[in-house]
Amino acid sequence: MIPAPFDYVRPTSLEEACHLLAEADSSGEEVKVLAGGQSLLPLLRLRLAYPTALVDLGRLPGLRGVEDRGDHVFVGALTTHDEVLRSGVVREQVPLLALATATVADPAVRHRGTFGGSMVHADPAGDLPAVALALDCVFVVRSSEGERDIPAGEFFVDYLESALEPGEVLLGVRVPKLGPGWGFHYEKFHRTAQSWAIVGVAAAVRRDNGTIGEARIALTNMGPTPVRARLVEDALRGASSAPAGENGARDAVRDACGEADSGTSPPADLHAGPEYRRHLARVLTGRAVRAAGG
Repeated sequence: MIPAPFDYVRPTSLEEACHLLAEADSSGEEVKVLAGGQSLLPLLRLRLAYPTALVDLGRLPGLRGVEDRGDHVFVGALTTHDEVLRSGVVREQVPLLALATATVADPAVRHRGTFGGSMVHADPAGDLPAVALALDCVFVVRSSEGERDIPAGEFFVDYLESALEPGEVLLGVRVPKLGPGWGFHYEKFHRTAQSWAIVGVAAAVRRDNGTIGEARIALTNMGPTPVRARLVEDALRGASSAPAGENGARDAVRDACGEADSGTSPPADLHAGPEYRRHLARVLTGRAVRAAGG
């Protein structure tokens, strides 16, 4: 299909981009920001989105790259998925991000799609928002009024809706380092290698002398936003990591992960119904926790 007509603007500075977005909002125009375009362009072609203008951020300096900043890794908004995957800093310091990024679509999309664009798109079936939630990432945004930080727990507001205000641009994301003793895994169930997750689980687990000292679990496509599985995290704290039957132990991990779907509102679509997604959430969370816990 052919998109509806729109104006195209390509600012050359961050200040110009923020000014254009603020000006459009004050005039009541609907403007979309273009980064890699791998999520937006299909919506335009299907006329599920029909903005009056596109603001292309592709030429903006300073928004691309990965930096080690001590206690966290900063990923620029225009960094492509492929650049994230090839980053030694990401693989060594925040491996959960690398594991999830490797499952995003296919190589062609990963070479064009951007890290920040995927986050701002706020699709609950996307892989990276759950990772941001599990790792307690912080989103750094800029407008003509200045800069502000948005915690991941507040960034994803609703289906395809983020906490960015009109006139704001995402600069990048601070991804905390969890340090030694942590293991990571991203478990994804999907129909084909290139498709969205039917259900996905981002897991970070810290082992402590044969028990689970701490766990962070976030779910993909189990509601209108990514979901933090707090009940599972609480149940896993201090639980034995021994398999069922070993020294008479119950399977504490399986028992804890049986709460993975609590408080969720999974969607129904052509690929799966809510009950099937609930079942997948419980099973995949168990797999992810075991893999992350070694």
